[in-house]
Amino acid sequence: MEKLRVGIILGGMSSENEVSLNSGRNVYDNLDREMYIPVPVFMHHNGGLWVIPWQLVSQNTTVDVSDHLEKEARHIPYEQLKEEIDFAFIALHGKYGDDGCIQGLLELLGIPYTGSGILASALGMDKHIQQKILRWGGIDVPRSIVVPEYEWRNNKKALEKQIHDTFGFPLVTKPTREGSSMGVTIVRDAGALDDGINDALEWDNAVLVEEYLDGIEFSSIVIEEDGEPKALSLTEIYPQSEFYTYDDKYMPGRCRKFTPPKNIPADVVARIKEEVVRAYKVLGFRSYGRIDGFLAHDGRVLITDPNSSSGMAPSSFFFEQAAESGMLPSMIISKLIELSLTIHKEKRGPL
Repeated sequence: MEKLRVGIILGGMSSENEVSLNSGRNVYDNLDREMYIPVPVFMHHNGGLWVIPWQLVSQNTTVDVSDHLEKEARHIPYEQLKEEIDFAFIALHGKYGDDGCIQGLLELLGIPYTGSGILASALGMDKHIQQKILRWGGIDVPRSIVVPEYEWRNNKKALEKQIHDTFGFPLVTKPTREGSSMGVTIVRDAGALDDGINDALEWDNAVLVEEYLDGIEFSSIVIEEDGEPKALSLTEIYPQSEFYTYDDKYMPGRCRKFTPPKNIPADVVARIKEEVVRAYKVLGFRSYGRIDGFLAHDGRVLITDPNSSSGMAPSSFFFEQAAESGMLPSMIISKLIELSLTIHKEKRGPL
């Protein structure tokens, strides 16, 4: 049987390109060579695609990879991607990777891929719209308002009063479309609100202002089994910082994680898993996803950050929870590929 050429798309155009490189590298290392041929496809920060040799996969940063492209890699136009790969394992994160952009390109090229389709990926990236849909679906989410940049610049005093009257302090400001906690600020008092809003506006043209949540943060990987989504496990998160920052997520020793949870009772874990799967379904995710949330001190289960994909680093929630379910990295990666192939075979039109 001819082996499937799996294009591992890594790097990218977002603020999370280094995270993507690490994810793609780990997928490359753990791909089952008995079944698949790995084809590393590096997306440059300008959007160009390059087929890179294995030596470049091990480079430390995306800048290091980029420095070697002209001499050691092979540039390919988008139209030729289907000549190189049979299937795309999307290891991109953030804008242009998680938000429906690369998914739309792959749909046009007729290449099946991991994760959700165009609309669900876009919803998984836009925190404001996803909250509206989750509320419509009866799922508890943080209270929030969106602040467009033009309104903040032209009507600041009225917005400051609205934010103060709605939330009080502390509160949270974040870009509407960004990942890995980029641009997130816990605003402790009115004097820090302007900085919090402006920090978020560095990353997008609108800011989501949310209520501050106090409780236990959790994350759950959802993967489909025979067409039905199932929560693999639940991870309880205790960051070193005042919230789960970029460094807490990716720097060794900056966060304590418990899989399965250590301080959440079994009946509450079951209730959280039910809410996680409901959120997955309401947003139309397919194949797999990662749903983050909070167990508040008052017992509420709030979904705070549904993701249509997940980080794939060795210590990621994806592989931790797969291990809890008895699956080695190569096993869960193969499962995801085969599941995605089935989903794309059965679709009518774009996923």
